[in-house]
Amino acid sequence: MTSRTRTAPAPAHESGDLPVSRPDASTVLADPEWWRTAVIYQIYPRSFADANGDGMGDLAGVTARLGALQELGIDAIWLSPFYTSPQKDAGYDVADYCDVDPLFGTLTDFDAMVEAAHARGIRVIVDIVPNHSSDAHPWFQAALTAAPGSAERGRYLFRDGRGTAGELPPNNWASFFGGPAWTRIVEPDGTPGQWYLHLFDSSQPDFDWTNEEVHDEFRRILRFWLDRGVDGFRVDVASSLVKAEGLPDYHPGDDDEMPPYEGRAAVHDIFRDWRRLLDEYPGERILAAEAWIKPLARRADWVRHDEMHQAFNDVLNFWDASALRASIDGALTAFGSVGAPTAWVASNHDGIRTVTTLMFTPAERAGGVGPRTTGIPSYDQSIPRARAMAMLMLALPGSAYLYQGEELGLPEATDIPDAARQDPTFFRTEGEQYGRDGCRVPIPWESEAPSYGFGTTDASWLPQPEIWGRLARDRQQADPDSTLNLYRAAIALRRERGLDAGELEWLPGYAADVLAFTNADVTVLINTGAEPVPLPAGEVLLTSTPHDFTALTALTTLAPDTAVWIHA
Repeated sequence: MTSRTRTAPAPAHESGDLPVSRPDASTVLADPEWWRTAVIYQIYPRSFADANGDGMGDLAGVTARLGALQELGIDAIWLSPFYTSPQKDAGYDVADYCDVDPLFGTLTDFDAMVEAAHARGIRVIVDIVPNHSSDAHPWFQAALTAAPGSAERGRYLFRDGRGTAGELPPNNWASFFGGPAWTRIVEPDGTPGQWYLHLFDSSQPDFDWTNEEVHDEFRRILRFWLDRGVDGFRVDVASSLVKAEGLPDYHPGDDDEMPPYEGRAAVHDIFRDWRRLLDEYPGERILAAEAWIKPLARRADWVRHDEMHQAFNDVLNFWDASALRASIDGALTAFGSVGAPTAWVASNHDGIRTVTTLMFTPAERAGGVGPRTTGIPSYDQSIPRARAMAMLMLALPGSAYLYQGEELGLPEATDIPDAARQDPTFFRTEGEQYGRDGCRVPIPWESEAPSYGFGTTDASWLPQPEIWGRLARDRQQADPDSTLNLYRAAIALRRERGLDAGELEWLPGYAADVLAFTNADVTVLINTGAEPVPLPAGEVLLTSTPHDFTALTALTTLAPDTAVWIHA
C-alpha cells in the first residue's frame, strides 16, 4: 500500500450548495422498487418545524421545509404519529386514526404536504400504531361502561384478576415503560373490576388481535390513508400484536427465548393480509416493521416476499469494529436469505442520538444520558464518530433511515431539567430512566432566529440547548466541512456510485479495529482504533474528518474515529 494517486473532488459545495443528483419527480415516483435502495428521513412532527409559533411542530411546517430535504437528497419521509391524541405518549396514544390532531393541523394540511412532497419526488410514509390505542379512543371508552364479556371489551385484552378477590394482575408482565403491564378498572357500579393489558403506558390499552373486528378496523384505516396518497406505513411495535394463548407469566430464561407478547407466529398472518391490501394500490406502497426480534435470522421472517418490505436493523449504535462487522454480516445474510434489502438504522426518536450514544457502552447508556450522568464528552470529542458512522451506514447496500437532526450532527440534549421532561418512561420509573426527551428536542434551522428557527417565536415544547445556535442549518449550509454537507455529499455519491444496490466484500489485512470493505467501485475504511492506519491507493472521494481539498491529495493515513471512501 505504498503507491497512491489521488485527485481532489471538485469543490462544488464550497458555497454550501451541493448539487443533488436525482431524477425528476415523475421518474422517481414511478420506480417500482424504490424502497430497496431508498434514503428515508424520519420526521418527528412536533419537533421538526413550527409554522404557527405555538411551540409545537406541525404539518404546515413540514411542507415549508421540504425544499431543505430535497436538497439533502432523500427519497422519502417517514412521519411519526400526527393523529388525534391526548398526547400522553407524544401521539403514539391514538384516539382517532383517521384524523389529524389540531396540534399538527388538519387533513387539508396533510393533503397539501403529500402533494408538495410528491411534486419534489419525495414519497411519504406514515406511522401506524396497531398494538394499542389511547384510552380516549371511543372503543375503549365504550369498553369501560360495558359489562365483562361484552363485545366492547372483546376489542381489548380485559381479564379477571388473580387472587381471592381478583386483586392481583392476571399475569406478571411488565410494561416497556416501567411498572406493571396491567391496570384495574372501576366498574360502572363503583366496584373494583377487571384488568386491562397495556404493554406501554396505562393510557395505551392493547388491542385483542384475535378479534376479527380489530382486523376490519385496521383495514379501513389503511385504506383511508392509502386513498389520500401515502406511499406506505411504518408499523409501530409490529412484533407484539399477537400474545401467547392464555397470556402466561413470563420467566426470562425459559425454553421459549421470546417473551409471550413478542414474535408469535400468528402475527405474520396479519401482515400478509395487509400486504395483499397494499398490493391493490399502484406505485408499490410499502410496509416497514419496527420488530426488534433477535436473532436477526428470525427478524427476517417479517420481510419474506408476501409480508413486509422492510424491517429495521439497529446494528449501528456502538463503536467496535469487530462487533460492527459481525452485525453487518448477520443482517446481510439474514435478509439476503429471503431476498430482502437491509434497512439500516443508526438512530430514531426512541434512542439516544448517535453523536452521544457512540461515546458510551450499551451498559453505560442503559438508563439514558442526562443531567446526572458523569463523564459526558465534549461535543468536539463526540462528533467524529457520528460523522464516521454516517459514512459507514450510507456505504452499505440497501436502504438507510436518517432521523431528523442527524444530518446536522445534533447531540443528545442532556441538560433537560426534570420539570421539563414529558416522556412517560421518566415518570413510570420515578426518574430512574431519563426516557427519550433528549433526542426529541426541536431541531435548529436558523442560528439567530427565535427558537433557532424552529418556529416564529421563542416557544419550544422542550427546551433547546445553547449549542443549537452553532449547529443550526443556516450556519452549516455555507460551510463545506459541515456535517450537513458531509451527509449531502455522501447521499449523492451513494447514488452516483451505486453503493445502494452494490455488494459488500470485506478486505483482508487490516487490524481488528478497522472496518475495510469494497462496495461497487469504492473502498471504505472506518478506523475505530486509537492509532492512524495507512490508506490504500486510489482517489479519495470523501472523508468524515474535515480537510481542505489540497490536503486530501496528500492524505496517506486515516486518523482514529474517521471514515474514508476511496475510488480504487
